[in-house]
Amino acid sequence: MANLLITGAAGFIGANFVHYWLARHPADRVVALDALTYAGNINNLDGAMANERFRFVHGDIRDGELMEQLLADADIDLLVHFAAESHVDRSIHGPEAFIDTNVVGTHVLLQAARKVWLEEKRIDRPVLFHHVSTDEVYGSLASDDPPFTEQTPYAPNSPYSASKAASDHLVRAYHHTYGLPVTTSNCSNNYGPYQFPEKLIPLMLLNMLEGRSLPIYGDGRNIRDWLYVEDHCVGIDGVITHGRRGETYNIGGNNEWANIDIVQLICRLLDQRFGRDPSLAERFPAAPAAGGGRSEELITYVTDRPGHDRRYAIDATRARNELGYQPAESFETGIEKTLDWYLTHEAWWRAVMDGSYREWVERHYAQG
Repeated sequence: MANLLITGAAGFIGANFVHYWLARHPADRVVALDALTYAGNINNLDGAMANERFRFVHGDIRDGELMEQLLADADIDLLVHFAAESHVDRSIHGPEAFIDTNVVGTHVLLQAARKVWLEEKRIDRPVLFHHVSTDEVYGSLASDDPPFTEQTPYAPNSPYSASKAASDHLVRAYHHTYGLPVTTSNCSNNYGPYQFPEKLIPLMLLNMLEGRSLPIYGDGRNIRDWLYVEDHCVGIDGVITHGRRGETYNIGGNNEWANIDIVQLICRLLDQRFGRDPSLAERFPAAPAAGGGRSEELITYVTDRPGHDRRYAIDATRARNELGYQPAESFETGIEKTLDWYLTHEAWWRAVMDGSYREWVERHYAQG
């Protein structure tokens, strides 16, 4: 039986991991920590709240006293660190919050773990600090470059990726300097339930439903490797359970797609659903498909963002060979599940898409 502290637990990937872990590890206890900033939503954890093995704590990873108290009092032996500012666009316009949370916050957590686990020896069994990172720390790939491996040199290009690279190095340093048991996973772009609608897939889908423009940066040919969020949870589980301490594992979806191709696919899939289900036209009358139109009519090309990386791709060979990791979802199956979730959770996304969010989207995706 393990006692987990999951940071960033009310965010997109963190909440999915909470639900995954409680279902897959029925003997374990989970303490979920979140500061509930704009992208953290307590409603993401509704299904866990009634579980007697689950406890939610509203707190900030930069609060060292609270972190030490939680690790000690809850007898934590496994810390899974998701908490981070994660949106590249926001990091371009306001990098300070990314340094504060991603670098300083991670260091406060590491300090707390070192003190409680190594110096005070409050836990009498094996412990682990698992750090969740991103493929963006590796920089950008040309179209004919091989995918990122764990040996790819770091070359972050945005304030976001630079802050995550710094946190990765801190985790590595605490292992090599102090002997803190750690693992790190670098993942490709996630998608699926509970994703805050500033990211590409939910932004495009919800704009289609509301008849709003679909803003595509540049020529739309920027390529990402897409990973269904539950496959990511499975990969993290494998790293925690079987990964070598002090090592890094890349977790990818084997799904390279250009942004414009993703948007066009979602347009086609959504239009097909409107054709099969007349009730969708009643629920979303502003959608082009409600009147027999095509969602692709909403596509609008806008000025590219500064320093936009051209391509990311993950080589997950090490995770496959050492951990037996293999994503279960193709992009086609994963995107269908994602559409299902958003169409059946309208109340959730309507609650998140308030006036301040709409104002931010319109300002940062202004037409060029």
